Amino acid sequence: MANQRRRTSLKDLAKELGVSIATVSRALRSSPEIGLEMQAKVKELAKRLNYRPNPFAQSLRKEAPRVIGVVVPNLVTHYYSAVLDGIEEEARKAGYSIISANTHENSEAEVKAIDNFISLHVEGIIACLAQDTTDYSHFEEISNMGIPLVFFGRTCLSEKFSCVMANGDVAAQEATQHLIDTGSRRIAFIGGPNHLDMVKRRKHGYLEALKENRIPIERELVVCEKIDYEWALEAATKLLEMENPPDAILAFNDIITFAAFTAIKQKGLEIPGDVALIGFTDDVHAKYVTPKMSAIEDQSYEMGVQSCQLLLKNINGDSKIYKKIVPQKVVIRETSAKK
Repeated sequence: MANQRRRTSLKDLAKELGVSIATVSRALRSSPEIGLEMQAKVKELAKRLNYRPNPFAQSLRKEAPRVIGVVVPNLVTHYYSAVLDGIEEEARKAGYSIISANTHENSEAEVKAIDNFISLHVEGIIACLAQDTTDYSHFEEISNMGIPLVFFGRTCLSEKFSCVMANGDVAAQEATQHLIDTGSRRIAFIGGPNHLDMVKRRKHGYLEALKENRIPIERELVVCEKIDYEWALEAATKLLEMENPPDAILAFNDIITFAAFTAIKQKGLEIPGDVALIGFTDDVHAKYVTPKMSAIEDQSYEMGVQSCQLLLKNINGDSKIYKKIVPQKVVIRETSAKK
């Protein structure tokens, strides 16, 4: 794009002012070799053009390291750590290092992480949205600056950035159909914030399965607000305390899945006899609870690999916008079949 902004360099500042790069560099460092008037001019222009010094280039004379920034909402979960493993392995093969930032599901921390990566002059960014991010202006800035960026999992601005996603709608529909086929009829869905595309896709698959089986959609059985264990535990408990409670729960992710699992146990109910349960989680945890958890499993490592591959394409000059789907797998164990 001819009108696309890019990061301002010392060379750009020098050309604009008609002075040498060395003069600009000294002026920015307030060197006594440069007059106060010229220092002021250089600093004013640097501020106006949003110039950011490259600390890597400053510290290494010959060549700056090749670095990719990765933004994740919750690094302590197996899903995000596995995605990061995939990114790191693929980046390493291409000669890149990784810097990761954990937003703790906070949009302000996400904005700060992106700003830090811009200041560090990373060559590209891979990101997954924090659950409360609804303003995407910091990503618009990335697009305007021409910095390569790829989203994974939770995405936005699909017309501007490549993304790697799971087929959550298909998997949710298959999981809900399994619950119906094995005897469940009042199936609840506990999800995260409704504005997240990932929540929309998974909820859509759940609703499609109900429609196809002519099972009435009951609003009170669809609870979507946030990704938080305590909130999900309370939401699941309230569902189970209804006059006509659900006989099955489809849970949005591992945090919500295990909150629902705990709520059912705390109410003294049997899984799956009283309440069947299946959730989007990983096999690391699903295998080691009693009863063993039926789960919709991500190929999270592969998602990291493909995200990094797309970013490297972008870094190497491929401006095409890609949309990659990494399929999920419904694994049936003991928590879901009533029959």
